Amino acid sequence: MRMSSGRYRGFQSFVDAGRGIRTVFRTEWNFRIHFGIFALIIAAGFGFGISFGEWLAIVLSAGLVLMAEVFNTALEYLADAVHPESDRGVGMAKDAAAGGVLIAAVAAALVGAIVFLPRLWMWLTSL
Repeated sequence: MRMSSGRYRGFQSFVDAGRGIRTVFRTEWNFRIHFGIFALIIAAGFGFGISFGEWLAIVLSAGLVLMAEVFNTALEYLADAVHPESDRGVGMAKDAAAGGVLIAAVAAALVGAIVFLPRLWMWLTSL
């Protein structure tokens, strides 16, 4: 992270954020899984022709899952850097962050089920 002023600083913040996303994508298996599911859901959304409101629900819920995964990873990196040896409190913080990802993923799965299950049922029963 560089400290400067003006437009360069604003642009640099996007560069830094992109590097962070690339790092998480390269190092975190769960992030790649969530991202892959998001890509499949986008394809399904186009395939089933979901409405604008359904797109909003899908994109927001998937974005929250990816964001939660990035925050979880950031907390893990920071905790490991500050306290590299095993510590009960650090372990509890990591577990809580992972629990946050799980909550977001379950909520997103429910949104996906609400949007896609009726369409999938209609498609299957029309075969």
